[in-house]
Amino acid sequence: MSLTRHNPWSLFDQLQRELNMPMNRLDTDENGNIATANWAPAVDIKEDDKAFTLLADIPGVDPDEIEVTMDKGVLTIKGERQSEKKTEEENYKRVERQYGVFYRRFTLPDSANADAIEAHSEHGVLKITIPKQEVAQSRRISVKK
Repeated sequence: MSLTRHNPWSLFDQLQRELNMPMNRLDTDENGNIATANWAPAVDIKEDDKAFTLLADIPGVDPDEIEVTMDKGVLTIKGERQSEKKTEEENYKRVERQYGVFYRRFTLPDSANADAIEAHSEHGVLKITIPKQEVAQSRRISVKK
């Protein structure tokens, strides 16, 4: 007889994983239809004195099929990775690569210069550079008599 170990916390662990999934998986198109994302690419964001740089792993996606938009302070990345046609004789044992529509949204700070954003794709990595603009410094205004 074999013994199996029961983990009473497994349901809580599953709930935690689901809660930690990106919350930006829903979108509506111009007709109000809801679009869902099948997967979300991993993204790194870094900042220096001059710009924000966003690096997204999107291997297997044609750069012409990636849509990058900026609207009201929100940067959106959309696209789709087409699945390969699998034949019966290939006999896959495990399939981990995700296919389908992806969608990510990022709220940018006021210091981001939306008019100068650039995007480049190389070796499956999408690099989006968001330059910073000068933020108006607060100053004291004297009241005249």
